[in-house]
Amino acid sequence: MPETDYSGQSKVLDVKLLLFILAGFFWGGLTAPVSIRLAGIYGIIDVPDARKIHKGNIPRGAGIGLWLGYMLMSVIMSGTMPELKFIATGATIIFLCGYLDDMCSLSPFLRLGLHIIASSMVVLPLELDIVASALAVIWIAGVTSAYNLIDGMNGLCISLFIASSIALFFLGTSYAGIYTGAMALGILCWNFPSAQTFLGDGGSTFLGYIFASHFTAIVLPSIRNAGLDKLIILFVLFGGIPFIDTMTAFIRRMLTGKSPFYPDKKHLHHLLMMLTKSNVVTVTIMLSLHLFALAAGLRIYFTL
Repeated sequence: MPETDYSGQSKVLDVKLLLFILAGFFWGGLTAPVSIRLAGIYGIIDVPDARKIHKGNIPRGAGIGLWLGYMLMSVIMSGTMPELKFIATGATIIFLCGYLDDMCSLSPFLRLGLHIIASSMVVLPLELDIVASALAVIWIAGVTSAYNLIDGMNGLCISLFIASSIALFFLGTSYAGIYTGAMALGILCWNFPSAQTFLGDGGSTFLGYIFASHFTAIVLPSIRNAGLDKLIILFVLFGGIPFIDTMTAFIRRMLTGKSPFYPDKKHLHHLLMMLTKSNVVTVTIMLSLHLFALAAGLRIYFTL
C-alpha cells in the first residue's frame, strides 16, 4: 500500500490558509477608502458628543467592505459550508439594518425584532430542542448588540473580533473564521491607533452576528447532549468581554431604574480610559481579558 504524503497535504493547506489571510486583509484594507467616500456622499459621519471619546467628525460605515467581502466568500465556499446561506442572509439583514441606522436612526424595537429574525435563521435549521434554540437565538441577538455597544473607541471592537475569529478557526469553521478576521485586520489599519473611519452600527453589529452565528452553527450541534449548564458557560466565555460588559451594563441600568438601552459612559472601556488615559493601553487590557475568556472557553469545549 503506498504511503500518504501528509507533509505535502500540510503544505497545500498552509498555502491555502495564507492565501485566505492575504485575500481577506487586502480586501478589508482596500475597501475602507471606498467606504470613507460613500460616508462623505451620504453624510454617514460620526459627530462627537458628551458620551463619545473621539474628537472631530469621523466617517463611519466601514462595515460595508466587511459585508461585501463576506458575501463573496459565501458564494465561493457555499459548497463546503452549507450553513453559509443562512448566515449570509441573516448577516445581510443585520448589516442593512445597521447601515440604515447610521444614516437615519431606526427604532430600537425594530432593530431588536430584525436581530431576532436574523438569529432565528441560523438556529432553526440546527433542529435543537426548544430550550437550547431559544437560548441560542437570544445569545446571537445579544452578541450582535454587544459588539455594537462595545464599539466605543479606536480598534476595540475590531481587535476583539479578530481574537474571536481565531477562536472560530480552532473550533473548526474551515477558513471562514480566519478570512473574516483578516478582513477586519485590513480595516483595523484605518481605525487604530488613530481613526480615519469607524465601523458604524452596520459594521459592528455585522461582526457580532458573524461570530455568534458561526459559533452557534459549528458548536451547538456537537454539544447538544452536554447539558444546559455547560452550554451557558460556553455562551458566556465565547461571548467574552463584549457580552459580559453588555450584560453588566444592562443589569446596572435596570437596578438604577433606567432602561437597559439607556446610553452612558460607564462601560468597561470608559472606566479603563479614565484610569489609564490611553486608548492603546485600554484596548490592550480588554483584548487580554477577552483572549483569556476565549482560551477558557476552548479548554472547556475540547474537554466535553
